[in-house]
Amino acid sequence: MNINWRSRLATQLATVVAGCALAGWPFGHVGLAVALGLAVYLAVTLRHLLRLHAWLLSEAPGAPPEAEGLWGEVLDRLYRRQRHEQRQREELLAVIGRAQASTEALRDAIILVDRHGNLEWWNRAAETLLGLRQPQDLGQPITNLVRHPRFSDYFLGGDYGEPLELASPLNDDEYLHILVTRFGEGDRLLLVRDVTRLHQLEQMRKDFVANVSHELRTPLTVITGYLETLLDNADHATPRWRRALGQMQQQAGRMQHTIDDLLLLARLEATDYPADNRPVVLEPLLASILQDGRALSGAVGHRLSLECEPGLALLGSETELRSCFSNLVFNAVKYSPEGGEVRVRAWQDAEGAHVAVQDNGPGIDARHLPRLTERFYRLDASRASSTGGTGLGLAIVKHVLIRHRGGLDIHSVPGEGSCFTCDFQPEQIAQRTAASA
Repeated sequence: MNINWRSRLATQLATVVAGCALAGWPFGHVGLAVALGLAVYLAVTLRHLLRLHAWLLSEAPGAPPEAEGLWGEVLDRLYRRQRHEQRQREELLAVIGRAQASTEALRDAIILVDRHGNLEWWNRAAETLLGLRQPQDLGQPITNLVRHPRFSDYFLGGDYGEPLELASPLNDDEYLHILVTRFGEGDRLLLVRDVTRLHQLEQMRKDFVANVSHELRTPLTVITGYLETLLDNADHATPRWRRALGQMQQQAGRMQHTIDDLLLLARLEATDYPADNRPVVLEPLLASILQDGRALSGAVGHRLSLECEPGLALLGSETELRSCFSNLVFNAVKYSPEGGEVRVRAWQDAEGAHVAVQDNGPGIDARHLPRLTERFYRLDASRASSTGGTGLGLAIVKHVLIRHRGGLDIHSVPGEGSCFTCDFQPEQIAQRTAASA
C-alpha cells in the first residue's frame, strides 16, 4: 500500500512537471512554468495539511474535510479508523460501566489499594461497612482510615493466607470478614463482608457449650465424689461391682477432663490477648513439662530430651503456654511406641521464636493435617479412646497460639513420625534482661 501511494505521488508530481513544462515551452519559460506549477501544488498540499491538522485538533471531530485524489483517500482512511476506535472505546466504556454497576450493587465491599497501601477505588458498600468517603479519602493510606491494631498487623504483615475477622470500625456490634488478594505489581484487592449474623451464631454456640459445660460440672462432681466413697468402701463388694465402679470412675474422670478443656477453650476465645502478659522463660517451663511427660510415660520408657536456647523468653501467659506445650508433649508421648523418642527444641532466628515437638510415632496421613486443630476431630476413634484423649488438645494449642500471635506448623510422614512447631512473631520475644529479672 505504501508503495502504491509513493508511485501515485510520483505520478502526480511527474504529471504536474510535464504539464507545466508543456505549457511554458511555447513561451520559452519552461523553468518558470514548472516552478509556478510546483508552487501551486505545494500550496494545495499545505492547504490540505492545515485542514487535516484543524480536523485532528477538533474536540468533537465530525466528518473529515472534503478532498479529492490521494488526499481524499488519506482522509477517508483516517475517518474509518477513527470511527473504529470510537466504537471500540464505546464498547470498552460500556463494559466498564456494567462492571462498575455490578460492583455497586454488591453488598460486599471491594477496595483497590496500590503498592504503597493507598486507596485507589472502592464501591458503595465500602462506604457503608468501613466509612470511606469519596473523594476525601482517595489516595489516603488505608491503615489511617481503618484504625484497628489487628488490621494493621494483618495488612502490613503481608501474609494473606487466612482471612481476618474483626469488629466494624463504625459499630462494635457488627463484624467484618476481610480477605486480601495481591495482583499486578504489588497492588492489593480487599474484599470485605458483613458476617455479623455468622458471628452471632458462633457466639451462641460458644455460649451454649460454655454454659452446658459449666452446668455439668456440679452433677459430675457429685457423681465423682460418691464413686470415690463407694470405691473406698468396696472391700466387701464383689469383683464384678468393683470393676463396674472403677469403669464408672474412669469415664467420669474422662468427662471431667473434657469439660475442663471446653471451659478452657471458652476462656481462650473470650479475649484476643492474654491478660497476664509478661515474660515467660521457656527452659524451666519446658523442663517441667518434660518431667510430667516422663511420669505419663511410666513403664513404657519413652526417651524425652530438651534442647532450648539459654535465656529465651516469650511475652504471654505462662498458664496458657504451659497448656499449649504440654498438649503437644503429652500427645507425642501417648502416640509414640514403647521406647519411642520425643525431642523438644526451642530457638529463635530472624523470623521469630520457635518451639518444636518431634516424635517417631506412627505419623499422620496428609489428608488429616488441615483438620487436626478442629474440635473433637480424631484420626481414629478407637485409638483416641484407648489413650483417653478428648479431641480438644490441638484446638487449645491453636487458640493459645492465636492469642500469642503465633501459628502451628505440622509436618508428618506416615511411619516416620510427626513434628509440631509453634512459630511466634519477633515482637513476642521478651528481652533477655527482662526475662532474667
